[in-house]
Amino acid sequence: MANPTHRHTRTRRDKRRANWKGQLPNIVACHGCKELKLPHMACISCGTYNKRKILKTASKES
Repeated sequence: MANPTHRHTRTRRDKRRANWKGQLPNIVACHGCKELKLPHMACISCGTYNKRKILKTASKES
């Protein structure tokens, strides 16, 4: 099993770690109600997925 014989510099180490970035989730508008939702997920507010109603949602009373 090979072991490193020389120490890597801080610059080389930091270049390797530079690609670890946090990413924001993609957010898309729902086709039915235009609310923001995650892609490939059913809309919580209107209950649609792929332009079809699949979830029962509670009616909003004012």
